[in-house]
Amino acid sequence: MTLANGLTYLAIPGPSVMPARVLQAMHRAAPNIYAGELIEMMPELITGLKYVARTKHNAAIYIVNGHGTWEAALANTINPGETVLVPATGRFAHGWAEMANRLGIKVELIDFGKRDTNDLAAIEARLRADDAGKFKAVLAVHTDTSTGIRNDIAALRRTIDATGHSALLMADCMASLGCDRFEMDDWGVDVMVAGSQKGLMTPPGMGFVFFNDKADAAREAISRVSHYWDWRPRANPAMFYEYFAGTAPTHHLYGLREALKMIKEETIEAVWVRHATLAEAIWAAFDHWGSDGPLEVNAVDPAIRSHSVTALRVGSDKASALRDWCETKAGLTLGIGLGMAEPGAPEWHNFFRLGHMGHVNAQMILGALATIEAGLIAVDIPHASGGVVKAAKVIAEKA
Repeated sequence: MTLANGLTYLAIPGPSVMPARVLQAMHRAAPNIYAGELIEMMPELITGLKYVARTKHNAAIYIVNGHGTWEAALANTINPGETVLVPATGRFAHGWAEMANRLGIKVELIDFGKRDTNDLAAIEARLRADDAGKFKAVLAVHTDTSTGIRNDIAALRRTIDATGHSALLMADCMASLGCDRFEMDDWGVDVMVAGSQKGLMTPPGMGFVFFNDKADAAREAISRVSHYWDWRPRANPAMFYEYFAGTAPTHHLYGLREALKMIKEETIEAVWVRHATLAEAIWAAFDHWGSDGPLEVNAVDPAIRSHSVTALRVGSDKASALRDWCETKAGLTLGIGLGMAEPGAPEWHNFFRLGHMGHVNAQMILGALATIEAGLIAVDIPHASGGVVKAAKVIAEKA
């Protein structure tokens, strides 16, 4: 028997749940791409993106996923043969480093493992030792989607400044924009990349690169920027098609406009508080369940836990069984333990992730947690009972 019939819940860490308002905005005939509403709405859309990113500088839209935004950021700022410093706290910093390598950029990667945040003292020491100024940029991930680790980007900026180093600070906010507090201008971030499919509640397919004047000045020294990756015409187009170097992602734009309206109506500050409160409720449940058994949040210290995704360790190969039970028996889809072990290795089945980003509220999270607790019982993962009560207490006290 299954109890999964009905409205299912995709609780993976992106693509996230899309609001009905976003879906309805996209459910329309194809628009004219040469005149009319689509062209006229672009200034409002760009303003909305900058509001979420907390910047007064430049925003460029690409028809790509997150990997495309990595390449766009690098293509406009770093020449082949130049060097970047990459602190890593999970899979996605490694991915950005791999992208740089494929572009002929030299990479020095400092791996801080899968359970801790960036070691700022180690980064400071490496920058101070760079007397020749070979590092052109520091590539940092704000929230690593695989580990659930949230890095302190503002502190990283202060660290770079303390050394007097001229390296650009680039931040990957794919899993954090519109979820965790992020202040591009106030934190001194030079380039930030993000996507449409997580905190912005829109289907995958659009990537965003935000950049300030310092980053744009670095573009002057680039020997070659291809027409497609060049961020200048996208950020300051003379004609509508230049926003996208061709045909616009028409229906995505209507969905994104509605999503940005929803964020502005709630206010970005309230969005951050909502995500923080729901994350705290999730941690209360998992920490309680793990008090009598092997289940544990990957990020031990709550201060470095993401407000958009929580990575879990089960201590056995039953994580896959739990995910399967939740999806087939109850209609809840949990995320795989991406990046925690190699696919095909026995340990790959020891991890899972819960995404809690974008269009989520208290009843959705409490329902997901109750389903997970039922799954823990069903597949016989040792745990302390009553985790949902702990989560409910957090929400009752803070709502």
